[in-house]
Order: sequence, then structure tokens, then C-alpha cells
Amino acid sequence: MSGVSKSNMGAQVLIVEDEIDHADVMSDALRKPGHVCTIVSTVNDAVAELEGGSFDVIVTDLRMPSSGGQHETAADGADAGLRVLEACRRLQPNAETIMVTAHGDVASARAAFKYGAFDFIEKPLELELFRSLVNRAAETVLLRHESGELSELVQHDGFEGIIAGSEPMRRILQTVRTVAASSLPVLITGESGTGKELIAKAVHDNSPRKNQRYVIFNSAGQSESLLEDQLFGHVRGAFTGADKDREGVFEYANNGTLFLDEIGDMPLPMQAKLLRVLESGEVIRLGSNEPRKTEVRFVSATNRDLKAMVEDSTFRRDLFFRINGSHIVLPPLRERRDDIPRIVRHAIGRFANEVVPGAAPPDITDAALLRLSSYDWPGNVRQLLNVVQNMVVQAVGESENAQTATLDIRHVPPEILDAEQSDLGGPAGSLAGTSLEQIEKRAIRETLKMTGGNREQTATLLGIGERTLYRKLREYGLR
Repeated sequence: MSGVSKSNMGAQVLIVEDEIDHADVMSDALRKPGHVCTIVSTVNDAVAELEGGSFDVIVTDLRMPSSGGQHETAADGADAGLRVLEACRRLQPNAETIMVTAHGDVASARAAFKYGAFDFIEKPLELELFRSLVNRAAETVLLRHESGELSELVQHDGFEGIIAGSEPMRRILQTVRTVAASSLPVLITGESGTGKELIAKAVHDNSPRKNQRYVIFNSAGQSESLLEDQLFGHVRGAFTGADKDREGVFEYANNGTLFLDEIGDMPLPMQAKLLRVLESGEVIRLGSNEPRKTEVRFVSATNRDLKAMVEDSTFRRDLFFRINGSHIVLPPLRERRDDIPRIVRHAIGRFANEVVPGAAPPDITDAALLRLSSYDWPGNVRQLLNVVQNMVVQAVGESENAQTATLDIRHVPPEILDAEQSDLGGPAGSLAGTSLEQIEKRAIRETLKMTGGNREQTATLLGIGERTLYRKLREYGLR
């Protein structure tokens, strides 16, 4: 959901009404509780908004033009509102819809319930009743959203520590569930800090081996001889100081899962030895000629482009094919911005409990959350968690207790405050083909929501003057 939050009751409302004066009256009635309204006058314009924007409540008249064309007849618009409801159900299934009908059209309006309408109201509107109805619809969306978000944050068995409400992460978790049941090797790639370790652990925890050992080994920055000893072990006397036999991580993880991190940093000679073990299922300890059977689920990860390394002959092609049984690519945080508020709120509770055990988590202002959500996070989730931890420590330190603390814009680090803001939440690439008008309208609408309708703050956050903002509001039909 895009609009309603605990700290700001304002919802994103789309008003579909061909009588502009009547639409303005409805918009003015909804401004007081903080709702942000977009006004359109035809079915076609409503569909365009539903395709390009995100709304919590849609208020639509029953009868209106479809397109506003000169050849359109009254019959063409008789069921226009029902067509808007059908488009809502298809394009914005999480939103609630309210039908507005003239006296005498009540029977027709009841048909709206077949399209999932929340309720209907007759003209002329009683504004208090209308405002109450929209508020109830917005609260319904809020409760549904909070229930769903809570279920996302619950630490389900097998996915500890993973916050995955965005569509890209949901698809990844579904892939994890699918591949975990097999013995396929899994390769996890992605930028540093994206959570490759958590995904690797999830593969193990959702597999038949979950009650066996899960062993983590990082191959970065280690010499070939040390890597060979760590991976395959040694026998007594293999080298100076080897006073007893020692098994390597392959033997130690036998029947379980071995997660080899930073596999792209492994020297070429060791890549050949690793390939032999993966193909034969046997390890030979340093100083020994006796092969030892081992059976592990092999999961590896890297932040490097292994395909490019294969072409550059810095990574073995045959090893790449061997470890790439299932390839999971983790998106950077800037491509799944929908998860940032979830991660922030979850992290606030976690770090507040570390500072003051048992304390209720402090709040965070919309302005601070907007800044965090619009930053590109080159260090991804790891960097975000570090920033939130520092903000919690500052906020709690300034207040008498954690319950009264509030994370505000002043707690956001300067490098994030001074950074150029992004497109306010759209995953990279998702705006391709979207008109600049729709992008600008979305940015204004979402920022108005974050500031509770405060136009001065909205203009400041968007980096434009208030007069420019007022002009854009009129131009885009925003109230």
C-alpha cells in the first residue's frame, strides 16, 4: 500500500467525477484528515491513473463520460462507474472503492458490490458522512496492509532475518523454497551487503539437511596453501606444526551444507582442486594419498561477475558450470525500495531493544523515512542497518527513554541528507516507458503523502519552489 500509515492517516485518493465543482468539494472535504486527492473526469483518464499511480481509495461517480469525445452518447457513460470499479479490481486490487450515485440510481449502484465496492453514497453528498466513509475505507486498507506487513516481519522458520515484502524478494524466496528441496548446487550473486549469507542459510534451513551442519567458509584474502588446508584438512606431519590430523570444512560439513563465500576470489590452482572434489565427492588431506568420501550440499556466493571472469580466464569455465546449478541474483537495495521502510522499522525495534532491553521501539518521522527511502545505498542492507543503528543510539540518547524517542531528519547522516534524491521509490528500470509527467506526478503525490499534505515541506524535499509546486498541483489535478 502506498498511502496510509500509523503516523499519517492520509490516504491516496483518486476521485473520478466529470463535474469539476463537485470534485473540488469532495477533495476539500478530504483535505482536513490529510488525504491526498487526484481528480480525473473520464473513465479513460481514471484507467491511466490506475496504471501509472498507486491509490488506497477510489471514489467514482456512476455516470460520466468514457473519454470526453464529441461523439459520445449518454448511454456510453451509463455504466462508466462500473467500468472504473472493474479496472480498480484488475489494476489496484488492494485499494477500496466507493461509488457515488444520484438519487434513483441506488439499484444500479448496488451492482457495484459485485465489483468489490466498499460502499456507495448518494448525491447530494453529506460531507461529514462522505468524509467518514472514506476514512473507514482508508482504515480498512491500513489494517489489511499492517496485517500483511506483520506477517512479512514474523521470523518464519527457514527465513530468519529476511525482510521480503517487495516483489523481487518474494520471487527470490519462492526460488529458495523450490531449489532447497533438491541437492543442486546454488550460486548466489549480488552486490556486497545485499544479504547473500541470509539466502544461503535459508537454502539450508528449508532443505532436508536442515538438522545437519551448516558450515560457512570465506575464501577471500587467503593463500593457496592455507585455503587447501582449510578446505581439505591435513594429516599429522604434513607440514611444520601439523602435530595431529585435522579434517577440513568439506569433511566437517559431511551430510550437511557448505557455504563458500567469495568464491570469485579463489586462486585458479585452487579452483581446479575444488572442481575435482565437487565432481568426485572425495577429498584428500594434505600429506595423504588416501581419498575420503564426503557428501555436502554446496552453496557459493560472490559479488563478482563470474561470467566476465570466465571470459577473462580468471575463473574456470568448468567450475562455473559445476557450481551454477541454480543461480540466485540478489537485487541491490535501490531496486527494491519498497522494502526499505519495512527494514527500517524492523531494525529500529531490534536496535532499540539492544540499547534498552524490553523497550517499545521509538517512532520515525515521515521526513526521515523519506530520506532513507530515496537514498541509493551503495552498501545496500548492511549500510542501511548501520545507519539505523546509529540513528537509534542518537535518538534514545537524547530522550529520557526509548519509548519517547523519535528518529528525525536531524539524525540522518549528512552524506545521505546531502545526496541527490532518487525517483522516490521506483525500482531501477521500472519507470522505463513511463512519461515524465507521470513520474513527476507520482513524486509529488508520494511526497505530499509523506509530509501529511504539508506543501512547504513537500516543495523543500522535492527541491522546487512553493509557487512551482502550486502550479504543478493545479496542472496535475492534485489536491
